[in-house]
Amino acid sequence: MSAGIEVVNATKQYNVFALEKIDALRDISFSIRKGEYVGLLGMNGSGKSTLARLINGLLKPTEGKVYINGMDTADPANMLEIRRLVGMVFQNPDNQLICPIVEEEIAFGPENLELPLEEIRRRVDWAIHICGLEEKRQHAPHLLSGGQKQMAALASVLAMLPEYLVLDEPTSMLDPQSRRMLLKQLYILNQQEGVTIILISHNPEELLQTDRLIVLDQGSIFLEGTPREVYANAKLKDLGLDAPSLYQLIDQLELNQFSVPESIKSIPELVKHICQEL
Repeated sequence: MSAGIEVVNATKQYNVFALEKIDALRDISFSIRKGEYVGLLGMNGSGKSTLARLINGLLKPTEGKVYINGMDTADPANMLEIRRLVGMVFQNPDNQLICPIVEEEIAFGPENLELPLEEIRRRVDWAIHICGLEEKRQHAPHLLSGGQKQMAALASVLAMLPEYLVLDEPTSMLDPQSRRMLLKQLYILNQQEGVTIILISHNPEELLQTDRLIVLDQGSIFLEGTPREVYANAKLKDLGLDAPSLYQLIDQLELNQFSVPESIKSIPELVKHICQEL
């Protein structure tokens, strides 16, 4: 069974009225290697959320195929395993938190997998530690801040030990500090735990740490490449999207014959590189 996500000529139609259909996605094809950190970028209505749900198996393509580790998401026999492999975090954590205590919320998934009690405890402790919720484990989720709720939702998914983590606009309800905390944690999960991350956003600044970007527009792939390649493409402005400040600075430096490595993914890293070269 091949590892990775494969989307092959996938189209998803919705019925608007009895005699009318719209294409949320049209003939999408791409693959994601296990261990990658991929950003899905696009404005509202571009098809990002529909694509997230195709990857998770919550939706089935009208045409084409979606494979997770070689398993067809349209085959009901694969659903349980695909849901175990692909975890999903939504925009609003209140829609994802159902238990009265944070610790119970995180244990809910492993308990439904009928895991031994010691394994459940180990996973809960690990997820709580990873998400920085040690002091909140006995709190009621509805009493947490927006950022803490989102970390609790993330922890509940991580406790299932997914190979792939899909996050659909997870920062949309967060304050700047909570947003930075969540993005930092996703990078750590990818780099240290080997979790494949698919982060969906309409904000280019949130996708600086990704290995690759897929830009959607009106249900189709508009651009694809490394962040440097995508943000350097003048076509991005056609979608009303501007390159992050980091890449605007890099463009100015390179216009003045100052070379910047592809590995630079933050302004502090850029400043450090400039100081070393001067």
